Amino acid sequence: MAKALIFDFDGTILDTETPWYEAFRALYAEHKVELTLEQYSQCIGTSLHLFNPYEYLITDCGIAIDRDVFRSRVHEKHAELMKQETVRPGVISFLESAKAAGLRIGLASSSRLEWITPYLDKLELTSYFECIQTADHVKLVKPDPSLYLQTISILGIPAGDAIAIEDSPNGAKSAIAAGLHCVVLPNKITQYLDFGNITQHGQSLADISFEHLINDPSGFLAKPAV
Repeated sequence: MAKALIFDFDGTILDTETPWYEAFRALYAEHKVELTLEQYSQCIGTSLHLFNPYEYLITDCGIAIDRDVFRSRVHEKHAELMKQETVRPGVISFLESAKAAGLRIGLASSSRLEWITPYLDKLELTSYFECIQTADHVKLVKPDPSLYLQTISILGIPAGDAIAIEDSPNGAKSAIAAGLHCVVLPNKITQYLDFGNITQHGQSLADISFEHLINDPSGFLAKPAV
C-alpha cells in the first residue's frame, strides 16, 4: 500500500504548458516562423538548456527583436490563455482522498517556487502539500531524479512507497529514475510527445481509481521496457 503521493505541477495539476506553447507559437507566427511541437517539447517539464523559446528567434533565426518586449508579450498572451484553464479533472478528488487516508502529499516541480505559489494559493491547494520542492532546491531539474529523491527524503518515505503523478516524458523519466511508482497522465499538449516505452494511464486522474492505485501501486509502475 502506498504511503505518499507526489504531484508534478505544470501540466499535471494545472495545464500551464499548452497555453505556453500556444503563446510562443502565436508570437513566432508574427515573424513567419513555425514553432513545432518537436522543437518546443525539448523544454517541457525541464529547463531551457536544450531549447530556449525566448532566444531561438534571435540566436537561430537571426531575427532582430527586443528580448524584453518579446518576453513581456509572451507572458501577456499566456496570461490571457490561462484564464480558460482550471484544475485538471480528478486532482482535487485525489488530494482530498489522500488527505483523508493519511497519506503524505508532496509536490516536485522543475519550475520556480515564485511561479507555482501564486497558482496554488489562488486555487486554494497550498495547504494540501507538506513538502514543495522546485528548481530553487536542486542543481538539476527533471529528467534528473534529484527533485523526487529530495522530496521523498523530506517526507521520510522510501521510493517504493511513493507514487508520482506526471504528465510529461521528462517528469516520468525523473520519477522512474528515482524509483517511484508513476502514474502518467498526458495533457492536451504532452499527449503528442514521444514517451517511448513509458506506460500512459489515461487522460486525467478522473480515469484512475484512487483505491486501486493506493492499494496496488505496482500495477501502475510506469517504466520503460528492458
